[in-house]
Formats: sequence, structure tokens, C-alpha cells
Amino acid sequence: MPSNPQNTVVVAIDGPAGAGKSTIAKAVAKHLGFTYLDTGAMYRSLTLKALKQNVNLESEEDLVKLAENTLIDLIVSEDHQLKVLLDNEDVTEEIRTVEVTNNTFFIARTPGVRTIMVDRQREIGGSNNIVAEGRDIGTVVFPAAKKKFYLDANLEERSQRRFKELAEKGKQVEPKDIQTDLQDRDHKDFTRKVGALKIADDAIVIDSTHMSIEDVVSHIIEIVVQNG
Repeated sequence: MPSNPQNTVVVAIDGPAGAGKSTIAKAVAKHLGFTYLDTGAMYRSLTLKALKQNVNLESEEDLVKLAENTLIDLIVSEDHQLKVLLDNEDVTEEIRTVEVTNNTFFIARTPGVRTIMVDRQREIGGSNNIVAEGRDIGTVVFPAAKKKFYLDANLEERSQRRFKELAEKGKQVEPKDIQTDLQDRDHKDFTRKVGALKIADDAIVIDSTHMSIEDVVSHIIEIVVQNG
């Protein structure tokens, strides 16, 4: 039965797309001096490589072989920005394209790939105090973590946040398309056979719909510190 290591601290943050997990997790990690683990970036990186190499996204055998021969490094810079290295190449921006986003589902739903990724994530958690965010951190990756949060927000708010994020990057998108995309991603996340998104029984649920980033960060830090 997998569990998080006894000598390290794992802060697990799960939730749907657009709930603000990455922003919140990075800020919490920075404040606590912990390592930030973006599990989604790992799946996105493998998706990018699969697309570039024209790997059959429906073939578990091909995807597992690809994962076994792929090096993914997550590095936090001195200014606390996350850099994602795929086989020693910086793909931080490239993994955020629409094409990668729309195809990551194939990677994330593949049992053999998830086994490899989860093992790597546990290795990181075994040697560092971490703030990890994703879809199954508190339920699958670190089920014994003592500090679990489920970050949520209503669909309209999540859509607005994603629209603002993309607009700030100069990407032209239609708000209605973003909402449709999030609805589709929610359905896939909640219904996939492995690593499905769900609330851990012992997770603290935070609805951030009407909360600022600062308020959410402060709330999580307060709980983590109080619980020791």
C-alpha cells in the first residue's frame, strides 16, 4: 500500500482544471520553502514528445515504452518560476499549447504510464518536503499525506480565470470555447478509469470562487502550520 514517506512533508492539492492549483501551489511552496511538484507538467511533457514523434496515442505499449525512455526534470529557479525540462530541453512554454492540452488526456488515462509517473512523483516526495498539485495526489500518489486540499471553483469563474490567463499571454480565444473545453476536461477527469479526479475522504475542500489568490494561499498555509 503506497504512502507518503515518514520523514518528509507532503501538501497535496487536487482539483479541476482552472481552479488555480498551479498558482496556489507555487505560492504555498515558496512560503514554506518546499519543493513545488507540478504533476500535470510531467504528463504534458510526455504528451509533447509523443506528438513530436508521432507515437500512437491509443497504444499503451508504445506510450509506456516512450515514458520509460524519457527524462523529465522540474526545476524551480531563484525567482521561483518553474522550468520544465524534457530530455534536457526547456519545454516550459511549449507544453502549454492547445494541441498538447487537448491530447494530454490520452497520456493521463494510460495505466502503464501513470504507474511510471506515480513512481517518479513518489521518489521526489521521498527526498523533499513538497507541495504537489494534480488530479490524484491525495487519493493515489500520496494517499497517506496528512495535509490534503481539494481546490474548487464554479465553472464560470474557472472559465474567466483561464480566459484571462491566455489573454495575458497574447492568445486569442473565445470565452465560450474555454468553457466548453473545461466542461470536456471535467468529464474526462472525473470519469477516466485510472487516476480519476475525486475528493479524498480526508481532504479539506476550498471553494475559491469568491476568494483571492492571497486569501487561498494564506488559508492553506495557516492550516498546514497549525497542524505542524
